[in-house]
Amino acid sequence: MTGLLEDKRHLVNARIRLARQIERSGVVLPVALAEAFLNVPRHPFVPVFYRREGERFVPWRMRDGDPDKWLAAVYDDDSLITEVDGVHAEQAPAAGLRGVPTSSSTAPGLMADMLDALDAADGSRVLEVGTGTGYNAALLCRLAGDRNVTTIDHSPALATAARSRLAATGCAPQVLTGDGVHGLPDGAVYDRIIATASVPRVPSPWLEHCRVGALLVVPLKGVLAGGAIARLTKLPDGTAAGRLLHTPAAFMPLLPARVPPPAFPAFESPPRASSLSARALDDWCFSFFAQLHLPPTVTRAYHQDTAGHVTMLHDAADGSAARIADHPDGVRVTSMGPRDLWHIIERAHHHWQTLHRPRREWFTLHVNGTEQTVTYTTEDGHRHQWRL
Repeated sequence: MTGLLEDKRHLVNARIRLARQIERSGVVLPVALAEAFLNVPRHPFVPVFYRREGERFVPWRMRDGDPDKWLAAVYDDDSLITEVDGVHAEQAPAAGLRGVPTSSSTAPGLMADMLDALDAADGSRVLEVGTGTGYNAALLCRLAGDRNVTTIDHSPALATAARSRLAATGCAPQVLTGDGVHGLPDGAVYDRIIATASVPRVPSPWLEHCRVGALLVVPLKGVLAGGAIARLTKLPDGTAAGRLLHTPAAFMPLLPARVPPPAFPAFESPPRASSLSARALDDWCFSFFAQLHLPPTVTRAYHQDTAGHVTMLHDAADGSAARIADHPDGVRVTSMGPRDLWHIIERAHHHWQTLHRPRREWFTLHVNGTEQTVTYTTEDGHRHQWRL
């Protein structure tokens, strides 16, 4: 099995196949970025990762079964789950465990899209928030130079493992442990900032770490699954502005909240009919638009019951809740509290259709301290705005 990792030609071919997969996914790799993916190996950073077996996450090492299949999975353009509920795959029992993924190695195609947007070149000072496995930091070292890359992760275990693996592959960035949301205590200034996990809003300390003209690439994710990636430029007045990338992104949160599932109230009001299925929220474009209309205190859950698909929305701030049941005979909505949360989604869906279903890359984002505004401008110049 170790012989497979010593076969340099085999590993080079694996990286070539990965680069071709990335390009087939629609990402046109610039020469420098293609060179990075062709020269930076992925397997040292994910020696163990989880694979799903039913409802369990089972750790997968090269020695577990077919090593060629394991290596093919590593060099596939797909994300690899490396941590579940804080338990890294290397420490997981052989039988696996149930839980919620809390860290992963991002799909290389998505990494490539973000790195292309970041436009880091040799000499660019880069801050990466969310070290994870260290693979992205290794690519950044190849693009900008080791001495110019700083990476930080909230998990001491992840930072320690990444530091060791980076050193083993010949990379020596500065690897820190801490809460990257609040920036770095040294007040360093960077030309590029990239986050590898999602935040609901762009943390204002990140702007303070940017030179004028610096680029930020930040995954955003709100109440629903409609994540997006913002590419912003630091402006002379201290604000930042830019567009959203076309790529949908469902990144895990930068600092996963360890809170119990919401306790939804019992519904007593009579149900009403709706023409909108809750499965509309599975549409990446609409879910992004819909979450602009909901406060950040709303939580969403869904399950399958004997009659059909059930979605629940709950706002703990004011007690509003909605139960949307997709049954064969139609959609039934039951609500309680001061607001009908599903009515908000219904109005948003109508508005989205009126605007001809705009894609996320047609929206702009402006960050001014605590105020962050998403804007969509129609062809006739009319502006629609929402606050994050």
